[in-house]
Amino acid sequence: MNFDFDRPVLRKGTGCKKWDLLGTLFGEEDLLALWIADTEFPAPLPVLEALHRRVDHGVFGYPVRGRSVREAVAAWERTRHGWDVDPDWVCHAPGVMPGVAVALEALTRPGDGVVVQPPVYHPFPAVVEANDRKLLWNPLVRREDRYVMDLEGLEGLLAGGARAVLLCSPHNPVGRVWTREELSALAELCVRYDALILCDEIHQDIVFSDGGVHVPLASLGKEVARRTVTFVAPSKTFNLAGFYTSAVVISDPELRRAYETRLGALFLGGANQLGLVALETAYREGAPWLDALVRYLEENRNVLEAYLRDRLPGVRMDHPEGTFVFWLDFRDWEEDPEKLQAFLVREARVALNDGATFGPGGAGFARINVGCPRAMLLEGLERIREAAVRRGWVRP
Repeated sequence: MNFDFDRPVLRKGTGCKKWDLLGTLFGEEDLLALWIADTEFPAPLPVLEALHRRVDHGVFGYPVRGRSVREAVAAWERTRHGWDVDPDWVCHAPGVMPGVAVALEALTRPGDGVVVQPPVYHPFPAVVEANDRKLLWNPLVRREDRYVMDLEGLEGLLAGGARAVLLCSPHNPVGRVWTREELSALAELCVRYDALILCDEIHQDIVFSDGGVHVPLASLGKEVARRTVTFVAPSKTFNLAGFYTSAVVISDPELRRAYETRLGALFLGGANQLGLVALETAYREGAPWLDALVRYLEENRNVLEAYLRDRLPGVRMDHPEGTFVFWLDFRDWEEDPEKLQAFLVREARVALNDGATFGPGGAGFARINVGCPRAMLLEGLERIREAAVRRGWVRP
């Protein structure tokens, strides 16, 4: 079956944050949007057909989150990632970050220390502080030309009383797919110090052929699962972020009860009817489309790596193992975040995420989204190169 990921789709004027808020967020309208982590690809055809059928019915009353939805999530985790999930463990969330916020409120107390590992998805520190928890930085470190977890630093924070770790796996933005050994080492520390693990695995399905295998943290054993809350969603995988429909997997009955009680108390338990249709259909019928997508994204990664090597000397990137948002190091050109963003926006006319927003270690970096037709990616890179040539940073 052929899937056309090269076909451009006009998204401006569709109420799309990525394109319709460029002027508001970047100060310029006429930019190439290579930032926020949704892709430029239409959802899989079975999803679109299921949505059309539901819309054609014409009545949209209060929906039921039936067992079939939970079974679809459980089956996906079992067949795609080798994690034997009981459908009864699957809870609802109106998005991963709302789910994280509910879990923080339900399972920790104000003032509790919560560890995050920057540079990391910028809502992580925001959700910790917005919920009156103490933000504890455990920065990733560089070893052998890639980012790894600072386990010694993590142990110090846990020994000092940190209540929870907010883990990003696979990691956004550095593109690491954590190995079983790395995850086991983190889990062992959390078990030893009786710490909760809130594990965002939203990028679990985008792992490249040379990137290893995504290992669900909670699959590492009963003691790990007992203290792990796992967040998954079809949003990144199938480009369904606009439905705000996610799933939370909690095997421990007490944690699950506390989470669902708080979800109800905040009146966040009501689901998006079309979102449920999209989620279930994607997980039941979307695998062939996803396989093709991952191959396409991997080739985009390879094209980006070759372009940086041959046409943009001075811009570096670790070899991404997964996700479609990659971490570009511009520090040989410009370390000041404001000056770097000014160069990218005003001179190169591209919108990339400012690396400084990802916490300590982000200054001089930018995050690029390669979830787009290859011609669009190459256009963005050409814009950066042409602006760099005008600056004298790159030879013509």
